[in-house]
Amino acid sequence: MKIRIKYKRFIEEKQAVAGVIEAILLIALVAIIISIIQIQYIPEIMEEREADHMDEVSNQFSYLKAMIDIQALAGTIGVDLPLGQIPILTQITLGSKELPYFVTAPSYGELSIEENTAKIMANPPIDDQIQGIPFSSIFYHAYNMYFIPQTYIFEGGGIILNQSTGGSVMRADPSISIRNMSDKIEMKFYLPNIIGISGKKSNSGIGGCYIRTNYSSYKTYSKTPPVDNSYVLIYTNYLNAWNQSLNRIFGEEIKNGYVNIAITQHNGKDVVKIMSVNKPVVLDLTVVDIYGQVGPGWVI
Repeated sequence: MKIRIKYKRFIEEKQAVAGVIEAILLIALVAIIISIIQIQYIPEIMEEREADHMDEVSNQFSYLKAMIDIQALAGTIGVDLPLGQIPILTQITLGSKELPYFVTAPSYGELSIEENTAKIMANPPIDDQIQGIPFSSIFYHAYNMYFIPQTYIFEGGGIILNQSTGGSVMRADPSISIRNMSDKIEMKFYLPNIIGISGKKSNSGIGGCYIRTNYSSYKTYSKTPPVDNSYVLIYTNYLNAWNQSLNRIFGEEIKNGYVNIAITQHNGKDVVKIMSVNKPVVLDLTVVDIYGQVGPGWVI
């Protein structure tokens, strides 16, 4: 009896192995491309998006200043129905969203009304108020992840840009006009003072946020007789911005040697000082109270 042994022949399928290797290499190539985009290009794209957003906020703050200036001026006219008493809404875009499909972080922003952030004093005293007159401001803080974190401030009627690098600059000057008279220099200052409503002073996030402003009241501080050592002091956290702005506004008077403006100290505190040299400086001050409400829903 013969025993037959059958031998099976195994054939190696090289084509299937090659297909798997090609798939792995293709996945690896896609992963490398995505990694390069994520590491090199996405931060640049996000930085550009946040920079564009800050430009948008700058334009929105310019509009906000224009509306408050209109309300402040119209509210002091005293007609039966001043335009200033009509509430105005201004939108501020708080932040920007992340990019889809990539690892990115959104930028958040906060809009708030902060009280007694600055103060103005003068000699002769403003209506015998030795401690001066404090005023409040509107702040926008941008918590950027890629672009330089920045803060926009509406303070004293001016728009200040503050950032960690470069300090503070005045992007739009406050409402100050100068009259160079024969015996004095008159500084006429329309000063908006923002009054926040309890529970409506701040909002944060990444979407659009509205701030509602409306005129409340005003008080004009009468002119006083000029004195030889007259001066005006601005107490603020943004000395460089105010110093640059006031030097620009008083440019002609400084050039002619009538006034000197510099950052100095007064009673141990840093201030921007407008100091008379050859002509007395007389402050004609109108403080305009503007109600402000931040976020959805309005309190009458």
